[in-house]
Amino acid sequence: VQLVESGGGLVQAGDSLRLSCAASGRTFSEYATGWFRQAPGKEREFVAGITTSGGSTAYADSVKGRFTISRDNAKNTVYLQMNSLKPEDTAVYYCAFPDRRSFGVLRKENSYKYWGQGTQVTVSS
Repeated sequence: VQLVESGGGLVQAGDSLRLSCAASGRTFSEYATGWFRQAPGKEREFVAGITTSGGSTAYADSVKGRFTISRDNAKNTVYLQMNSLKPEDTAVYYCAFPDRRSFGVLRKENSYKYWGQGTQVTVSS
């Protein structure tokens, strides 16, 4: 499985960004997927997850109400719309793909086997 993220950048607090992650190598629509992030000096943390059809989603409390995860199975792509960005959202963002099919949203890092290269999001105050 190959995952390629795009859409990161430098923005000001309050701005929006949309991250994209294009997947190849598996039947994308058969797997849940998710976004994680890692800030400098911190461990990687769950941001958002989505089920195969997109019918269920889950978010970290820190981003709930500001971020939206979605997917387009026809394009093998998962998105993360980030609104009302804050300086504390500054991190490298990774999309992740599991090795096994599941029925629900996957929140744990060890549920995922494949990771993108990451895209930097920097939010200035």
